[in-house]
Amino acid sequence: MQKIGNIEIRVLGTSGNTSLSPENYDIKHISAILNNVEDLLYPNNKKDRPIITYDIQEGSVRHVFKTSIQSVIGFSAILSQIQVSNSIDFLELKTARAIENIQNLSRQKNYEFQIKTSFDNDNELTINPSTQYFRTENIWADAEFYFYGTLKDAGGKNKANIHLDTIDHGYLSIETGEEFLKQREVNLLYKEFGVRASGKQNIETGEIDTKSLSLLELIDYQPKFDKDYLNSLIKNAKTSWKNINSEELLLNLRGEYEA
Repeated sequence: MQKIGNIEIRVLGTSGNTSLSPENYDIKHISAILNNVEDLLYPNNKKDRPIITYDIQEGSVRHVFKTSIQSVIGFSAILSQIQVSNSIDFLELKTARAIENIQNLSRQKNYEFQIKTSFDNDNELTINPSTQYFRTENIWADAEFYFYGTLKDAGGKNKANIHLDTIDHGYLSIETGEEFLKQREVNLLYKEFGVRASGKQNIETGEIDTKSLSLLELIDYQPKFDKDYLNSLIKNAKTSWKNINSEELLLNLRGEYEA
């Protein structure tokens, strides 16, 4: 049976002239916390993550989440490192953005958030209107990327985009603009494409901010095995390598290493 631990986010503040409690804590603020907890705990592999359960309790408002103890231990280490470094630049992008969202909510509503785990009750991260838990802007630079995958969706009510299902980067939403989609005379869906896109990349870790992606070019991409082309490459290589002693070459590459 999987061992379970707790993560608690306590909210201190007021609603009008009354101290916060579950009875006067608006549902949109509950939603704001729920929308960020998954990224705090599991920024990458959400599909296979353990179950997260939720309860709201008195004192003033306590959001209590239960999940695997291994994840709780890892999150406790993250809280400790944030306190030591007084920075969130080392975090994975989605986790850092979730912390930023809580920081913004703190400033908007004049709330204080106290975050701790059952693994280490003494290690508590406090986020209030005077803290500065934001990413350093200068570590993110403009960059161009190439992605390959299946185009699964296109359009959008407020912002036109395409959704590309890739092996290396998961399911990507890439802004296109309405004009680009209007000009397409053929159906794009469920076809293989290459995409050249602009966006932000972390200059220290190489991490891509997938929410910043914008389409530069849609490339017809039909990967297939071409036997004739492969044979022509082999034929050309034979001519170039005909005077090479393969055993001697391998010995030189290996140096003194013996298999």
